[in-house]
Amino acid sequence: ASSPDDEWPEAEKAEKLARGAALKWASGVFYCPEKLEGLGQYRSRETQRNSSIQSRLKSTVQSYLEGVSAGLEQLRSAAQEVQSVCQDLGAARWALLDSADRFQGLQQMRALMAEHVQLASVVQVLPQLFSVHEVFSHTLQLLRGQHLLEAHAELMMMEHLRDDILSQLHLRGLSSAQATVLSYFGGLQELNESLAKQLWDIVGSSLQLVREDPVLFVTAVRIIEREEKIDDTLLLEATFLPPGRPKGWRQKFYHVLQETITGAHFRAARVDAEGPGLARHLAALQKDIVSELRVVKDLMVQCVPAHYNILSVCTATYHQALTSHLQDILREDLDKQALFLLLEWTLHVYHSPEMMGHPDLLPEVDVSALGPLMSPELVELTERKYVVKVKASVLVWMQRTLEVEFKEWFREEEPETDHQGFFQSALPVIVMQMLNENIQVASLITDSLQQKVYNMALEELEAFLGRLREALVQCGKEHQKDRTIPKYYVSYLLAMLNNNLALSSSVSSLHPDTAHREVPTSLRAALDRTQKKACQLLLEELLLDLQPLCLQLPSRKWLSGSQLVSSMCEVIDKYAKDFSRVKKPVFTLLLTESELLVASQYLRALMQKKMVCKSEEERGQLCDRLLQDATQLRELFCGLGLDRSQQSLEAVFALRELICLKDPALLSLEVLGFITKYPDVSDEHISTLLDLRGDVSKEVRHMVLEMMAQHPQVLPESYRPIFSTILVPAPELPFCLRKGKCA
Repeated sequence: ASSPDDEWPEAEKAEKLARGAALKWASGVFYCPEKLEGLGQYRSRETQRNSSIQSRLKSTVQSYLEGVSAGLEQLRSAAQEVQSVCQDLGAARWALLDSADRFQGLQQMRALMAEHVQLASVVQVLPQLFSVHEVFSHTLQLLRGQHLLEAHAELMMMEHLRDDILSQLHLRGLSSAQATVLSYFGGLQELNESLAKQLWDIVGSSLQLVREDPVLFVTAVRIIEREEKIDDTLLLEATFLPPGRPKGWRQKFYHVLQETITGAHFRAARVDAEGPGLARHLAALQKDIVSELRVVKDLMVQCVPAHYNILSVCTATYHQALTSHLQDILREDLDKQALFLLLEWTLHVYHSPEMMGHPDLLPEVDVSALGPLMSPELVELTERKYVVKVKASVLVWMQRTLEVEFKEWFREEEPETDHQGFFQSALPVIVMQMLNENIQVASLITDSLQQKVYNMALEELEAFLGRLREALVQCGKEHQKDRTIPKYYVSYLLAMLNNNLALSSSVSSLHPDTAHREVPTSLRAALDRTQKKACQLLLEELLLDLQPLCLQLPSRKWLSGSQLVSSMCEVIDKYAKDFSRVKKPVFTLLLTESELLVASQYLRALMQKKMVCKSEEERGQLCDRLLQDATQLRELFCGLGLDRSQQSLEAVFALRELICLKDPALLSLEVLGFITKYPDVSDEHISTLLDLRGDVSKEVRHMVLEMMAQHPQVLPESYRPIFSTILVPAPELPFCLRKGKCA
């Protein structure tokens, strides 16, 4: 047998803990000797405490034992009762087994009872069944008289009767009899269709009815809600679903309402895609949509249940229909006015207080959650189409402007002048006004469209300048054939230069951003090319008048003191007076280029090998004539406002020094200084000048040319070439006999 300590280890552990705690407490209390005097008191107190604890333990154990005894007694009694019940159940089982044969007769009674119940049910509904066709006729009369609620009540009664019969047949598996019932109640289908037709006609006229007489509309909504409740009930039961269910008339209500809205405004005949017609169409849409949404918000909302969200449904319908309608319109080949109208209407008018942001519609109507009428991609595509149309229009207008401009050249009067007397025409004003108006119109839509039109305007202006230069060239060719046509050719060229200046100064104002008004490099280059072409034509005109005079020098007659240069000065002065009708930057340019032209023509004439000085006296005459001519020309240009430092006639003075040099042996040094000052001078030029002197030996010529070969020159960046444009005639070959070798 196991020891008590093995049976109750928790008790032993508790006793040890108690002893340890007591020992710890005693050692703490009696640590001081003076505490030992109270030992008797502590002993008596602990004895009383132990007695109290033991009495409580005994009471608890006694109570526990009494409870255990009562429980055992109850278990004993329950066991006896269970045994008694088992005996009774056994007896009942044997009794049932003995009488099993007697219950077989009850099956026939059960079948008779079921048949009785069925017959009783049929008897109950027989009056209703016999009156079905009469009810059908009455319901049809009610429908024709638009007594919809009464008609629907009878219709529901008939449907309930039919569905109840069909349900009973379904539960008993009599599916073959269902066809007979459906045939008997066949009139219900016609009544349903007639009622539905009237309901959808009412819904289709709902916007008008809620304003005039909302009773019919409210009646229709009530009938639809009744049918929805029947649908929901049958779907929840999910045991038997009668034919024609669910009807889904609420969804049909939404569909009819949406089709009515769409058909009334967005399925008409082909919309006039031209600007005025489209504007009228969009204005009508704007007016009708706002008016109808106000009716929905103020009247229709009160006629339908709140969960219909009828205002949101109508708003979304208009929004989606408009989106599709605009896409259909954009598939047409629209002009620029129509494209502008669509962009403006979509991006600005639609959301403005004049339409969907109308005070009468806010805050209930909110289209911000429905997305844009036109997607960003479609807006981008439409903007590009608009730019293409505007570009075509601008091209036509610019071409017409150019034709009118050059037609005026052939008038018998000078071009018009401004308040300062400068020649001008209306061309820059027309062109800039046209481009600026298109850019400003585009700014009414979006910044991106404005930037696209701005870029297009610059491209078209650049192309226009190209066509302008071609027209100038063509006009110049016509003028070369007959210099009397146009009569005021020079004046119109000067007007064109002023026009080019006006375009150049005003093109920066086209930029939408005032802080970044920079002219593109390509356009600036096109303006410069136009200016150069007009200047070139003017200089060619000057050259034509100077050439007959330049052909007469050098000559003996010229050396003897003719008025050749004076005549040249008269021609130059005449052109300078014409040039004064152009604004200063270009006037200075023309004056500079004219001076360079005169200097190069004068030098070219000297290098044509027309004359060779035969004596020192003749060289002296040549030097004097060169000094007089160069001085006269220089003074002329100085008087016209061209500084001596800007003149190329200094080359004539330098060339004169080469000819006036008396000692040919010093030519190398003089030529070195000359080529240093004019690095574009060539061996042929120097050789021709040496020929003009008439006293240069072959040895000196060879020494000069060799010196030039030893000192090649590089053109500085700021150097204005003068000799590189002068061609020297090729030397004549020695005379050769036939079949002989040239020396």
